[in-house]
Amino acid sequence: MRITNATCHVLKWPEPNDFGHDRMTVLVRLDTDAGIHGWGEAIAMWPEACKATVAIVEDGIAPVLAGRDPRDPEACWQAMKAHSWWYGEGGIAALAISALDMAIWDIAAKEAGKPLVALLGGAAHAALPACASLHVNQPTIEDSVREIAGHIAAGFRSTKLGLGKRGLSRAGRDPDYDVALVAALREAIGPQAGIMVDAGNGTKWDRETAIRTVRRMEESHIAWIEEPFHPSAVADHVALEAAVATPIAAGEREWQAAGYERWLATGAVDVFGIDPARVEGVTGFRRAAAAIEAAGKTVNAHAWSTAVLTAASLHLSLASPGAELFELKPLPGPMQFDLVETPFWHDNGLVTAPDRPGHGAEPIPAVLERYRAG
Repeated sequence: MRITNATCHVLKWPEPNDFGHDRMTVLVRLDTDAGIHGWGEAIAMWPEACKATVAIVEDGIAPVLAGRDPRDPEACWQAMKAHSWWYGEGGIAALAISALDMAIWDIAAKEAGKPLVALLGGAAHAALPACASLHVNQPTIEDSVREIAGHIAAGFRSTKLGLGKRGLSRAGRDPDYDVALVAALREAIGPQAGIMVDAGNGTKWDRETAIRTVRRMEESHIAWIEEPFHPSAVADHVALEAAVATPIAAGEREWQAAGYERWLATGAVDVFGIDPARVEGVTGFRRAAAAIEAAGKTVNAHAWSTAVLTAASLHLSLASPGAELFELKPLPGPMQFDLVETPFWHDNGLVTAPDRPGHGAEPIPAVLERYRAG
């Protein structure tokens, strides 16, 4: 079996979990001479990044893969890395490699007649607890708590609160508001459900503010604080880790395993976000996860895009001993519920992988056409 060609699909859709704002991504279909195809995703998000990703996939890296055997993902991955050696240590090239590598693994699992998790060494978990990964965007604390508590009542075992997002909320812009929000949510949902706080790119804390705010949130027993600073602020992460009891999460903006190894060397991070649509695919994810798990830290897949990324992230998470939960966008959106026949969802708060060959996400052609950008 040999790879023949790659086809890119740039999609744009209104995302209900992002207050109805448009989001973008690049899906890649990889075909073979055996009639088996696979799907991957590059989470490029911005129009210019999507355009650049398509150029690198179709004009640069896909020709390198033509004629290669997708049943050897490692060899294909090494060929992509070798081709992009000058421009490919991160950035757009990593996005392109991610989509192609994901599709290669999908093909390999389909050809073997097994779910992807079986090719990844088998399941370390039969299922993972579902986390409602959301943006706080309602106008008041009461409105936000009502919405989030509804997700917990619907079966989610935990929630991750994205602060500083688009919408009507002051969350992420006023530390007192953030502390009050977490406290009100804890009172509403009780002691059992987990609460993670994702400060993220929209929240601009200095070191002292972060230490003070996280210490106050600890009274509500948060499970971790994610991306409290820009990734370049390593000294601030180290200082926060030393000053608080709450685990620190970071990493979803890294490009390859070497970035995670640098973070591990600092001792500042306990929970590592990894996005297989960014970190050079399934192969890149596995390399990063191996280093993280060897250090006794937690692996947390980032899967906040389409069902293709959700599928790959789920199989990888189930195969990773260091994974503790799986994040799902709680509001039904077109890229999760329309794009594929059977959406990836939880059953009484637990998420399992589909028992079918490949990663299990097969985009519907009519939906691809409906949300095609441009």
